[in-house]
Amino acid sequence: MRVRRCGESALLIETDEVLGWYAALTDRRLPGVVDLVPAARTLLVCMESFVDLREFAATLATMSPGSPQELTGDPVTIPVRYDGADLAEVARLTSLSEDEVVSVHTGPEYVVGFTGFAPGFGYLTGLDERLRLPRRETPRTRVPAGAVAVAGEYTGVYPRPSPGGWHLLGTTSVTLWDASRETPALLRPGSRVRFEAVSSLDTAPPSPDASVSVLGGVRVVHCGPMTTVQDTGRPGYAAQGVGVSGAADLPSAALANRLVGNGSDAAVLELSFGATLAFRESTRVAVTGAPSPLSRDGRGEGMNAPFDVAAGQTLVIGAAEVGLRTYVAVRGGLATPSTLGSRSTDLLSGLGPPPVEPGTVLPIGSCMDGPAPAIDIAPVAALPSGDLEVDVLMGPRRDWFTAAAVETLLGQPYVVTAESNRVGVRLSGPALTRARSGELPSEGMVIGSVQVPPGGEPIVFLSDHPVTGGYPVIAVVRDVAVLAQARPGQTVRFTRSGRPRQSIAPSRRGT
Repeated sequence: MRVRRCGESALLIETDEVLGWYAALTDRRLPGVVDLVPAARTLLVCMESFVDLREFAATLATMSPGSPQELTGDPVTIPVRYDGADLAEVARLTSLSEDEVVSVHTGPEYVVGFTGFAPGFGYLTGLDERLRLPRRETPRTRVPAGAVAVAGEYTGVYPRPSPGGWHLLGTTSVTLWDASRETPALLRPGSRVRFEAVSSLDTAPPSPDASVSVLGGVRVVHCGPMTTVQDTGRPGYAAQGVGVSGAADLPSAALANRLVGNGSDAAVLELSFGATLAFRESTRVAVTGAPSPLSRDGRGEGMNAPFDVAAGQTLVIGAAEVGLRTYVAVRGGLATPSTLGSRSTDLLSGLGPPPVEPGTVLPIGSCMDGPAPAIDIAPVAALPSGDLEVDVLMGPRRDWFTAAAVETLLGQPYVVTAESNRVGVRLSGPALTRARSGELPSEGMVIGSVQVPPGGEPIVFLSDHPVTGGYPVIAVVRDVAVLAQARPGQTVRFTRSGRPRQSIAPSRRGT
């Protein structure tokens, strides 16, 4: 076992007994542990900021991996109609007949090694070597829900429509993910799975209409393309393939809630490029984040200063003058439907309410924390309009890169591209060269990870980042909110101006 730092509040455990350590830490329930992310060869342990990493690593050194059998319930049987678009191609590539492919695929009992890619998507280990094929050269832009597929050493089932490069063998009607269940994911790390060939599938009944009529609330007259409802996110579900999500600039969202007397987890509106909001009931409002011109029925209002809006009035929020994301809090919070304890829209996983569009009506809730504070304005540091300076810690896969690559990252400017979104900030600039060849097995990712694809240009993960990823992380950004406000075309410089707040001791069998 080897333990690596992964940012300021996470450790990455390298081990051949991933499920054993996942079982041990799940059973032990150590204080401060927020999420456990098992992956191909690692276990990511995400913790609260108050946890001392040195002490936690010392605790790990006194522990032993548990039994993966402790994780499993009854085996899951998945009926499959083997009619996949790639069945004939897989038969040709493996020199098997189509019937033999089906027989080989249904033979083993598989074990879910880890989840990721999408909520409920399990990477099933135990695939017969005869069916191990590299991913398709050209991924499909859309794979239907229920597609049963193979790639590399894994097989799996797509829980929802999504892009994908795996070879499609068949289809199942089993629901892999249902947020209304006590445990939403049917397949969890350690689950045992068998596939059963069938000639027909049961069809699921149509989902009931979940639309809700809103009498009051706020109607969105106009908004930009990246407008969503956000709160503090949904931690604790990473092992089922669900990221935290939440406001990209958490400090700004938290300030907006404090200014109107909301609870810390009240939902706010996160928007870019302005919005026009028609209020159908009276409430108190605060706008924070990227500074924008505000007008309430033609009267100017100030940023970071609460004000009252009466029923029938309209609030116009102009495009941000500096920065990218602006936050609107109403007293009581936005009461859109909650999924897994959060109202946040996760663009990658598809969880939470859909992105806000013109015509959307947002109900107002009752998430208040006492009376509204008596405050005129909150002092806030100005957002930089020029180059951004971003402090980093070196990442868990620093050793995958040359010394020159580290010097380049810390010495050269990068430019934010227009392809950036809530998943990550894509940067254009000097390529970062690797010190080793090959690909990294999928492993857990933390927010702020500076991941480097083979092309060498870094991507910094934001709130909707994937739970696991297969590219090495050279560094981890300490203050993600700074990059959350970065505009396309803005220059970013990475620095190591601060010392690590904690260091970790060598583990029981390595460092």
